[in-house]
Amino acid sequence: MGLEVCVPGPLLLLLVALCVCARGLGPEPDQPFLPPPGWVSIGRVGPTESLSLTFALRQQNLQQLQKLVQDVSDPGSPRYGKYLSLEDVAALVRPSTLTLSTVQKWLLAAGVQDCQTVITEDFLTCQMTVQQAEQLLPGAEFHRYVGRLGGGRVVRSPRPYSLPGALAAHVDFVGGLHRFPRASSLQQRPGPKLDLEESLSLHMGVTPAVIRERYNLTAQDVGSGSPNNSQACAQFLEQYFHDADLEEFMKLFGKSFPHKNSVSRVVGQQGHGRAGLEASLDVQYLMSAGANISTWVYSSPGRHESQEPFLQWLLLLSNESSLPLVHTVSYGDDEDSLSTAYLHRVNSELMKAAARGLTLLFASGDSGAGCFSGPKGHLFRPSFPASSPYVTTVGGTSFRNPFMVTEEIVDYISGGGFSNIFPRPQYQDEAVSHFLGSSTHLPPSSYYNASGRAYPDVAALSDGYWVVSNHVPIPWVSGTSASTPVFGGLLSLVNEQRLLNGRPPLGFLNPRLYSMQGRGLFDVTQGCHEACLDEEVQGQGFCSKPGWDPVTGWGTPNYPALLKALLDP
Repeated sequence: MGLEVCVPGPLLLLLVALCVCARGLGPEPDQPFLPPPGWVSIGRVGPTESLSLTFALRQQNLQQLQKLVQDVSDPGSPRYGKYLSLEDVAALVRPSTLTLSTVQKWLLAAGVQDCQTVITEDFLTCQMTVQQAEQLLPGAEFHRYVGRLGGGRVVRSPRPYSLPGALAAHVDFVGGLHRFPRASSLQQRPGPKLDLEESLSLHMGVTPAVIRERYNLTAQDVGSGSPNNSQACAQFLEQYFHDADLEEFMKLFGKSFPHKNSVSRVVGQQGHGRAGLEASLDVQYLMSAGANISTWVYSSPGRHESQEPFLQWLLLLSNESSLPLVHTVSYGDDEDSLSTAYLHRVNSELMKAAARGLTLLFASGDSGAGCFSGPKGHLFRPSFPASSPYVTTVGGTSFRNPFMVTEEIVDYISGGGFSNIFPRPQYQDEAVSHFLGSSTHLPPSSYYNASGRAYPDVAALSDGYWVVSNHVPIPWVSGTSASTPVFGGLLSLVNEQRLLNGRPPLGFLNPRLYSMQGRGLFDVTQGCHEACLDEEVQGQGFCSKPGWDPVTGWGTPNYPALLKALLDP
């Protein structure tokens, strides 16, 4: 998802995913894949060069897993809070013996032996030569691409591949073939003009103190340092944070509340290059909103030219028995750019996390309703994983007066809408039906799928943040990449109190959230987000209104009231 830094321009939606093009496994056409602008092929890769490909093996008992997630996440269920261990999940979804043996024989026949699995045994990551990969996947043709705008190098196949017929029933997708990282276009909104006659008691941008004032946190609303509670954020595509930047940020902005000055654990490879603004923001605001709580950073840089960083993060979740309770992720991709097979499989991975009692928050995106030019005209463009029914999606808001802690209005970039893939889950049926039935200025129905999973679920401030990156304080950084770690940090504080009171962690929040019908949240009722610039909608997507809406969800956190609502059994 994007941050905005420097000059107005297109909003960033960073890549999170890979695409499948196995014939019969996904909807992609059987035609060459054109790399996005800025990527140029410098030729085919030599047959003896090494590749790393990931095979997603067909899982079992997904309907049973879905039912278990509903039970452990519903406060009205006798199984509420009785989460599954990773071993329980593995026993449920582990591929069949036939699937495991069929795939193993297929790989061994091609001479591929260097493979690693995960505890759930539903992913295999294998090292092989280009020649072996092209033998296994007829049609694939690996080229090396160079990013003109500092995007590095990747190895991808511009052509679709096929799987032997005997494998189609056993492999959901093969990762590391088609998806290209999008070039970062981080931007900074120009600071609003300040009326000097009204400059008393004003702030010059969003800082932890402003967050705490707006959302009613006191200096005592911090973690206790308990080892049982932790939170995490993920960084991808050579995005790194620097310890020195975090320390400087807390010196500047963390004086009024107890906090930690360092990350507790980095999972993966933490680079030593320049800090990324995205990663700096995530770490600094997760650790200042969820202050004094142990924080992990998942670092999946995708250093190997054939790796897909978001996929590496999913594999890490499937291979660790003990994980942080809250995870915030500020990345997404257009739903229509991903295969149906890939979307459903990643959704199953998110469902596995929900069964284990993890709270996953994803940024809703920075393109409003989005816009796609299809053969029949313009359509709104939902983002994934924001559109998954098993994550809590966070939209964005602005202060009515950008220099004062006032009520919030819609941030026009706040991503939101309706999935074209996933149907509306039962937990949000009443809220979404009410919105659709009571709104007087809906866009034309042809632009969106009213029966799809609607998002976002909640929101927080996304406009005008201060971030320290590469030793430099940077003002007016904006995007749902900011609102997501803020909301995640506050949920970590709620988890702290639940654990201290002998209750289970929040887990998958949405069933409980929608049953609360806005309790504990500031309703955002003014403003619309952006959409297609055409004669029909004229750049306007959905608009906020009282109650839930697909721009800011149920609203932004009022921490004392939210804690009370979520602390009840």
